[in-house]
Amino acid sequence: MKKLSYKKSGVDIDTANKTKRQIAEILQSNNARVLNKVGAFASLFDGSFPEYKHPILVLKTEEPGSKQKLAFEQGGIETICQDLVGHLVNDAIVMGARPLSVQDCIVCGKLEKEVVLNIVSALSAACKENGCVLTGGETSEQPGVVEAGTYILTASIVGVVERERIIDGSRIRAGDVVLALASNGVHTNGFSLVRKIIETSPEILKEKIGGKPFIEAVLTPHRAYYNCLKDLFQNDGLVGLAHITGGGIQENLNRILPASLNASIDLSKVRILPIFKTLKKFGDLEDADMLRTFNMGVGITAVVRKEFAEEAMAHIKSLGVEAYEVGTITEGNKTVTFTGELDWH
Repeated sequence: MKKLSYKKSGVDIDTANKTKRQIAEILQSNNARVLNKVGAFASLFDGSFPEYKHPILVLKTEEPGSKQKLAFEQGGIETICQDLVGHLVNDAIVMGARPLSVQDCIVCGKLEKEVVLNIVSALSAACKENGCVLTGGETSEQPGVVEAGTYILTASIVGVVERERIIDGSRIRAGDVVLALASNGVHTNGFSLVRKIIETSPEILKEKIGGKPFIEAVLTPHRAYYNCLKDLFQNDGLVGLAHITGGGIQENLNRILPASLNASIDLSKVRILPIFKTLKKFGDLEDADMLRTFNMGVGITAVVRKEFAEEAMAHIKSLGVEAYEVGTITEGNKTVTFTGELDWH
């Protein structure tokens, strides 16, 4: 009878340990809040915030959905890592939070050292771009549970916000203006539909979007909005932020509306990105289904006082993100209503 071992069952601890040693090198940080190094049982992060009167932690866990399958198939490891961090950052900052730290989890069927190091490096770089730090996480090799070559990513973020500066929509009032902050593509929602369109209409892969091959365009990493919004968090004119993910504008903007108010969105003002026109054509998709599945070119909606709208748009545009008016707040019952029609031309 053959002797069994952990290695023969599919898990090589020596490879894992070598990988973790290099991960520790990648995650070396000068961030004074990080009090220990990767390799400890857990990360120590200094939670003192003398610059805040009443600091509130903002916590979120996220994963990049089925987009990661397409990204790994196409060699887009770095892009899916940017997606994951971008989505996390956006979910935290719509509360007015400053991102602090991210912890990742990588589940795989077989630990491939170079792949894992590439993932960690990309996650760390994306965190730095958004003013936070990757403090560690977990890499779990699960042969027999996950196929070799398959990687499943997830991560959690911690942010902080002054209690009296939380942006939760409670200060929204009738007459406020809804701004659209442009997305840079499909972001991370709707990829089960995208993959089905590719499967049923593979000729879509021959399309060019803005001069790029379709697959490159559809895998464009999820835009993060922290750097263009952070300087507005202290302005009383900014009263609501909604991250437009699955469910589209209608099912995300309503999450921040007070019970007695509606948001009226003029669909004719939505600046539809070319990628969505291509998906509509090859998928033969109805507008209503697209509006509920995709962001349609709107990555964030910001609710601002009418008198602050021009200043807010100018600031956001100065930092490279298109911003424009797309609706207004009215009396109602916590509902997002649509007027006009999407302009596909």
